[in-house]
Amino acid sequence: MAENYTTTNAGAPAPSDELSLSLGPDGPILLQDSYLIEQMAAFNRERAPERQPHAKGAGAFGRFEVTNDLSAYTKAAVFQPGATTEVFARFSSGNSGERGSADTARDNRGFSVKFYTAEGNFDIVGSDVPVFAIRDPIKFPSLIRAGGRRADNDLHDHNMVWDFWTLCPETAHLVTLVMGDRGIPKTFRHMNGFGLHAFSWINSAGEICWVKYHFKTNQGIQWLTQEEGNRLAGTDPDCCIRDLYEAIERAEYPSWSLKVQVMPFADAKTYRFNPFDVTKVWPHADYPLIDVGTLTLDRNITDHHTEVEQAGFAPSNLVPGTGLSPDKLLLGRSFAYADAHRARIGVNHNQIPVNAPRCAVRSYSKGGRMRFGNAADPVYVPNSVGGPRADPDRTAEVGWAADGEMMRAAYTPRRDDDDWGQAGTLVREVMDDAQRERLVHNIVGHVCAGVKEPVLSRVVQYWYNIDREIGKKVEDGIRANASR
Repeated sequence: MAENYTTTNAGAPAPSDELSLSLGPDGPILLQDSYLIEQMAAFNRERAPERQPHAKGAGAFGRFEVTNDLSAYTKAAVFQPGATTEVFARFSSGNSGERGSADTARDNRGFSVKFYTAEGNFDIVGSDVPVFAIRDPIKFPSLIRAGGRRADNDLHDHNMVWDFWTLCPETAHLVTLVMGDRGIPKTFRHMNGFGLHAFSWINSAGEICWVKYHFKTNQGIQWLTQEEGNRLAGTDPDCCIRDLYEAIERAEYPSWSLKVQVMPFADAKTYRFNPFDVTKVWPHADYPLIDVGTLTLDRNITDHHTEVEQAGFAPSNLVPGTGLSPDKLLLGRSFAYADAHRARIGVNHNQIPVNAPRCAVRSYSKGGRMRFGNAADPVYVPNSVGGPRADPDRTAEVGWAADGEMMRAAYTPRRDDDDWGQAGTLVREVMDDAQRERLVHNIVGHVCAGVKEPVLSRVVQYWYNIDREIGKKVEDGIRANASR
C-alpha cells in the first residue's frame, strides 16, 4: 500500500491532524507548535480579500452602558459602574457564508463587538450560539473547508459537512443547536450573542476569576422555519442586513443586555467537566447570570466597505482587567484572528478608522503597507531619549500556573466530559415537542440533500448517540425520503 501520511507544506511528516502541542493535556498550547502555526497562517492567506469564515455581514455603531457594579470581579474601566463606552458591532451570516450568500442559510451567526475604551480596544468575538463545534484550533481550517466548496467542481456538498461532523463527536452540541430553530434567526436583532469561551477577569486586589459573556436580545428571540428561510433566500437574500439598517434608520434602536457567568478561579480545577471546553455550556444553576449593562446600536454605517468589510476583531484585543484562559481554541484564535487581519487588510489595519483606538497609541511599529499614521523616532526600545516604556502594573496581565510535558493530547477526561450529554439534554429538557419535530425535519432535509454512504449510516448513529428517540425519527425520515 502506498504511503499516505499528512505532511507539512515543506513535505515533512505532520505530527498530528487533530491535536495541538500543549503543556500537559490541560495546559496552554505552545507557540513552538510550528505545524499549528503553519495551518492557521496558511488558512488565513488562502483567500483574499474576502474573510474566510463569516464573510458576509452587517454592522452599526452604538454605546455600551454599565448598569451594575462588577468591580469585585474586574478592574477593567469598561465594566466599572456608570461607564459608557462607544462600540461597533458586526453580525455575520455564517461560518461558511460567502459575501454573495443568503442571510437565511442554516448556520451559526457571528456576533462581535468592539469596545473603544479609554485603555485601548476590547473585542468580544463570538456567535449567536453559546458553544463551538471543535475544541482544538488545529481542526479549524478543516471545519470551515468542510462547509465550503469542493476543490473539483466548486460546489457546496452536504456529504462533506456530515462526513466531518460525524467523525468529530464534539460537534454534537453545536450541530443540535444549528439544526434546531436557532439555525436561522429571523434577523440579527432577534438573536442572542455569546463570547463562547471562558475568559479571565482580574480585580484591583489581583484576584482572578473566569467569566463567560452573554448578550441577551431585548427584541426577543425570533427565528425562521426552513421553508421561510428558503423563500427569503430567493426573494430577499439580504434580509438581515436590510432589517438592521432600516430599523436604525427608523430609530428603532436594537439593544442587548450583557450578562456574565462568573466562576471562582479554584472551581475550574475540580469542576465536573472541563470548564474551558468550548463545546460545553456552564449550567446556570451552578453559575447564574449576573447583569452587567446594555448594548445599544443607534448609528448606521456610512460606507459598508470601510466600516464593515475592513473591521477587524480579535480575541487578543484585551484591556487591563481582562484576559484569556487555558481554552485551547481561544488561545489559537488569539493568534489567528489578528494574523488574518494582517494578511487580509494589512499590517496597519488598526489605523483604519473603524479599528483605530479612541485613546493615545504609543507603539514602536513603523512602515508596512497602508500606513498613514506618522512614526516618530525613536523606533526602538530600550532607548535613552525618553521613548515610552512598558508598565506591567498598568497592564494587569492575567496569568495562571501551568506545568506538564509537551504533548499532543485531548483535555484530561472528567466525570461529565462526554460529547453527547449536553446535546442530549438540549433535546430532551430544553426543546418542546414542536421544536423536536422541527429539528428532525431540518436534519432529514439537510441529510437527504446529497449525503451518501458510508457517511449516511454515521449520521443516523450520530443522532442515536445524542438521543435514541431523535435518532429513530431521523432514521425513519431518511428511509421514507429514499422510498419516494
